[in-house]
Amino acid sequence: QVHLVESGGGSVQSGGSLRLSCAASGVTYSTYCMGWFRQAPGKEREGVAVLNRLGDTTYADSVKGRFTISRDSTASTLYLQMDSLKVEDTAIYYCAARAYAYCQYDSGPRDADFGAWGQGTQVTVFS
Repeated sequence: QVHLVESGGGSVQSGGSLRLSCAASGVTYSTYCMGWFRQAPGKEREGVAVLNRLGDTTYADSVKGRFTISRDSTASTLYLQMDSLKVEDTAIYYCAARAYAYCQYDSGPRDADFGAWGQGTQVTVFS
């Protein structure tokens, strides 16, 4: 059974950085694709970044060049490094897993494809 727990959220001034972590159990990176999503108040959930088995990454246009998704296979942890944060990045951020290792997207991942989710961590960016 897949279990995902996010951490690392908080409040940061615009232009600052945060690193989110997702501790994953029951996930084998050779068989799963991992993604980060976010949902701002009053908005639909948005796919932010995805990492597949081959190490291929894809990002939403809104975060390209500022966010970096990575993983530490030994520790079974997924990361999202967020730099040059903007007020519009404020949202609850979720880690998710898809049981298809070679997933690829044109931009951000599609949430309907992911079957396992963490509880989310709040990121607030203030001006």
